[in-house]
Amino acid sequence: MGPPGAGKGTQATLLADKLGIPHISTGDIFRANVSQGTELGVLAKSYMDKGEYVPDEVTNEMVRARLGEADARTGFLLDGYPRTVDQVHTLDGILEELGEKLDAVVELVVDREELIARLLKRAETSGRTDDTEEVIRHRQEVYEQTTPLLAVYADRGLLVQVDGIGAVDDIQARIFDALPHAG
Repeated sequence: MGPPGAGKGTQATLLADKLGIPHISTGDIFRANVSQGTELGVLAKSYMDKGEYVPDEVTNEMVRARLGEADARTGFLLDGYPRTVDQVHTLDGILEELGEKLDAVVELVVDREELIARLLKRAETSGRTDDTEEVIRHRQEVYEQTTPLLAVYADRGLLVQVDGIGAVDDIQARIFDALPHAG
């Protein structure tokens, strides 16, 4: 977990590869549906373009279906989910149905102005239409709504906070070292 621009996608991909588990990113699922012009994609794009989250019921069903796939049976890494306390409870139910549990919840901690600078640079290099400064700042504010779910995971002893500033390899090493099975 972490705000937009914290490097979640990069770090999740590297960590999933290192652990030999699938990286399940709701953002990737949404973008794939947008590019394919599916009904879900059109709906998701209307929220994404405003820097808002796609409604829980849509996201929850996508995640439920994905976690039920064969490659997720030996483990998985979620990226961008859950984002609300309601989604935490839905995920709890999904995991219970599957006989699974979370090992850890990693939060990448990065200064807000550093994040905005990162995202503006990404917008220049990738041409993402959802990366205007106004939308970026709004997404940072929207992300602050996740504070209660971070508290839930902290209370459960699952939250691991990692400094998200520095070289990609250094951040990756800090994450791996902080995980309960590693180190």
